[in-house]
Amino acid sequence: MTDDKDVLRDVWFGRIPTCFTLYQDEITEREAEPYYLLLPRVSYLTLVTDKVKKHFQKVMRQEDISEIWFEYEGTPLKWHYPIGLLFDLLASSSALPWNITVHFKGFPEKDLLHCPSKDAIEAHFMSCVKEADALKHKSQVINEMQKKDHKQLWMGLHNDRFDQFWAINRKLMEYPAEENGFRYIPFRIYQTTTERPFIQKLFRPVATDGQLHTLGDLLKEVCPSAVVPEDEEKQNQVLIHGIEPMLETPLQWLSEHLSYPDNFLHISIIPQPTD
Repeated sequence: MTDDKDVLRDVWFGRIPTCFTLYQDEITEREAEPYYLLLPRVSYLTLVTDKVKKHFQKVMRQEDISEIWFEYEGTPLKWHYPIGLLFDLLASSSALPWNITVHFKGFPEKDLLHCPSKDAIEAHFMSCVKEADALKHKSQVINEMQKKDHKQLWMGLHNDRFDQFWAINRKLMEYPAEENGFRYIPFRIYQTTTERPFIQKLFRPVATDGQLHTLGDLLKEVCPSAVVPEDEEKQNQVLIHGIEPMLETPLQWLSEHLSYPDNFLHISIIPQPTD
């Protein structure tokens, strides 16, 4: 992969200032102060909120506590979506800090998966990494790794260790020089305006004539409503890690540098904010 290590670092250390507030109907023994935290964009809510949980449990009775879940402006937050994706999709046009409401009862079974332990997060994360490698290398790279390599990927994310994670992840980002890129690009496109959770299709980074496909090429093919002719007013923003990449950016470069740790490009298409 091309060596733009500063980009990888900037992506990894992206943080979202967040204010957690206990839901007003939760029963407490004394007032629950809000809790402030810088959330890592590349991680998962249930992986980085142990301190939040402890903070609010201090003011509650044991019998009033069941599984913790989070909500933003009435929308339950899916813990198996990376934090940065949740923010881009639901809150990118709101002022900071991001205001998240904490619940300990009334778990929304229809909207959220249960997260009984960190093992559930690890299992979800590793299954995404394996799916991404099936698309990129027919699973050859991930299958050649040892169990300890898989563990190192997970522990790098779990402990927020950039070097530990990338020592292994760089192997997942390589490809034979003669091929100009991966077999297919692992991506998911999310929109708030549709019931469908996300769009995911097979898409090659290189066209049959050898030209590199761009982000614009991908959007034109799988989500044409996101792209408007240059002479028309822009209706949507296309966000990855909170930024709007140029539509001319090669998809292969984006996949190598702006994928989340699960090796997918998580692309949010949101209505253009009105000032």
